[in-house]
Amino acid sequence: MEKLERIAREIARCAECRKGKSGLPVPGEGNPEARIMFIGMSPGREEARTGRPFVGRSGRLLTETLSGIGMDRKDVYITSPVKYYQGDRQLRRDEIAHGAAHLREQIEAIKPRLIVLLGSVAASALLPDKKVAVSKEHGKVLERDGRKYFITLHPAAAIRFRKNLEIFRGDFRSLKEIARRLGRDGI
Repeated sequence: MEKLERIAREIARCAECRKGKSGLPVPGEGNPEARIMFIGMSPGREEARTGRPFVGRSGRLLTETLSGIGMDRKDVYITSPVKYYQGDRQLRRDEIAHGAAHLREQIEAIKPRLIVLLGSVAASALLPDKKVAVSKEHGKVLERDGRKYFITLHPAAAIRFRKNLEIFRGDFRSLKEIARRLGRDGI
């Protein structure tokens, strides 16, 4: 917990993180010893207002879907590579890369057994050497540098398109089995 608090203070002081963005920093929240870590994209308007990740519409879908597979937000850790609200514009690669440095520190502090990549921004932040086509590779576990990554859609994509909602929920049913194995044999 101490390491995560130090990283949160670094993010709050980081001029590069804030550049061109607004609101409160959203470093992340959850269990500092979580076996599973969820990585999104960046805070939305509601997240920037509260300083908490995934509390808007996407967050409600994520929380509901986690609950549907028997997981609770308090048992996992949830964050994003970009820690401030960028408004309605697209994120730039340099912003994602900069945020990924803080994110890697968080991963090192938590040491999750599985990292769930919610969409292409999360995938590009943590797998920069691999072009991940989330629409084709969702539901799969990839292993890189000794870490396991589960790829799925961002909840916002599931909200926008009905077809994606079914894919998202199906991926989480697969995640339930992966999490069960994680607890049983340490995957």
